[in-house]
Amino acid sequence: MYEEEYYPAENEGIYGDFAEVYDRFMDETPYEDWAGRIEDWIKKYGISKPERDAGDVLESEKNLVLDLGCGTGTLTELLYDKGYDMLGVDVSEEMLGIAMRKKAENGKSILYLLQDMRELELYSTVGTVISVCDCVNYILEEEELKQVFSLVNNYLFPGGIFIFDFNTEYKYREIIGDSTIAENREECSFIWENYYDPEECLNQYDVTVFVQEQEDLFRRFTETHFQRGYTPEQIKELLEQAGLELLKMCDSDTDGPVTAVSQRVCVIAKECMKEKQ
Repeated sequence: MYEEEYYPAENEGIYGDFAEVYDRFMDETPYEDWAGRIEDWIKKYGISKPERDAGDVLESEKNLVLDLGCGTGTLTELLYDKGYDMLGVDVSEEMLGIAMRKKAENGKSILYLLQDMRELELYSTVGTVISVCDCVNYILEEEELKQVFSLVNNYLFPGGIFIFDFNTEYKYREIIGDSTIAENREECSFIWENYYDPEECLNQYDVTVFVQEQEDLFRRFTETHFQRGYTPEQIKELLEQAGLELLKMCDSDTDGPVTAVSQRVCVIAKECMKEKQ
């Protein structure tokens, strides 16, 4: 069931040391709002219900929600608190280690698996798959992203839905571009140096982090991340090729229609190839 940790060479070693400070730098992320929106969309479009231990095997699978690229488990736990039976998958052993520590501290019965989303292997189908915070942008080749979508479709219960977001090519090209961002905090600081290749639609960012270990002693480390910008048209085509039906695509910031200047896009797609049980 457990897969060996693997990244393409371009993303080798990411979310290693950075995992330890990830939650600190993401402390202003509106996870509660995201959880609420996901809950609303599951109720409107999906089949999963916040009923753990339903008894019936098929009902249990329908109600199971997979957080694909769950990271340190913050959103996973929020959805668990709403009553959903949660499963978390991530490729970073360090990020999952933090999620497991949280689980041990609060006693929430969430199953975490160390897997690459391109080689997803589950023990059953699930009613809902979610993937937020631009996880799919780490998939750098269209063919590999189609493989991810195909695997999601394979493991979705008949009529199940896939909710995810992605950063657009416009955001990388026009908003982030070649820029440097820095944030200075008392116990940890970072410098984010961003580079964008418009021909390959590849975004590289080098993150240098300084973490206080003693009063006057800071540890420094650097990680390099690669992401690919996708257009809504590309995502729609890849979903269709993978056998998923696009239900909704909206601007993440406004919840309105996607425009030429949308920076992050939310997507809801539906499994539609299997026979209904």
